[in-house]
Amino acid sequence: MNKSKAFRPFIYGLLLLGCALMLLPVMAMFSTALKSMPEVYAPEPTLIPASFHFDNFYRALFDPTASYRPFNFLPALKNTISVTLLNIIGNLVSCSLVAWGFARYKCRWNKPLFVVMLSAMMLPSIILSIPTFVLFVKYFGWYDTLYPLWVPAFFGINSFFIFLLHSFFRGIPESLVEAARIDGCSEIGIFSRIVVPLSKPVLMVVAVFTFIWTWNDFFTPLLYLEDDSKFTFAIALQNFVRGSQGSVFGTQWNLLMAANIVVTVPIVILFFAAQRYFVEGISLTGVKQ
Repeated sequence: MNKSKAFRPFIYGLLLLGCALMLLPVMAMFSTALKSMPEVYAPEPTLIPASFHFDNFYRALFDPTASYRPFNFLPALKNTISVTLLNIIGNLVSCSLVAWGFARYKCRWNKPLFVVMLSAMMLPSIILSIPTFVLFVKYFGWYDTLYPLWVPAFFGINSFFIFLLHSFFRGIPESLVEAARIDGCSEIGIFSRIVVPLSKPVLMVVAVFTFIWTWNDFFTPLLYLEDDSKFTFAIALQNFVRGSQGSVFGTQWNLLMAANIVVTVPIVILFFAAQRYFVEGISLTGVKQ
């Protein structure tokens, strides 16, 4: 006990150092967002701005001349929210149904198909980008549309979510399901009235992960979208990278960081709001009888 107490200051010191290192990029982002352009490109960088330019946030979001190509904040916001919500709904519905089927309905091909599904988790997503691009563009004609960004979510393609939900569903007592069947509840009724309410923590995990991954997804919109009015946040931010026309400073990092902060805030708010469900969903493997 005495030895553990002696090491506590050292452990706390390491934790504080780790927190400081992880927060340093965030502090640098806030600092840059509040600086003027000459101060950003000053030979001796400073963490605290000489003067705070809060107007950078307004310029970044609503001034069309602030970026090399206009950063269309409101269209990007609408596109990002719509794609994110559709992905959340699609993953919650499709992955939960697939996972419940694997967990409760036994057949000859149940285990082999589940193994095949799990093996798909080992494939990098980049490997599937070419065949899916050919499928969506050549056969469906979905280039420069938002369909490739959300339609696949409704077909249970996320193996990780299926595995997570499957592990949780197996912990639901079979006696509870059988009692519902005896009372005359249909299979859809069992799933919607019993399984879904009991699975709120793990469903919240799926929703949070989907929100973060979709909100931050850069590669998929870059692959399929060309029209600025259809850009999501992740790809619209690149309009700041080459600097405004006629700017002697090149990329306007202060405006880019200001836009980055605005785009990041919803993720932080969501995580803190859903933190309790998130931790519950990760830690629980079933429900108690």
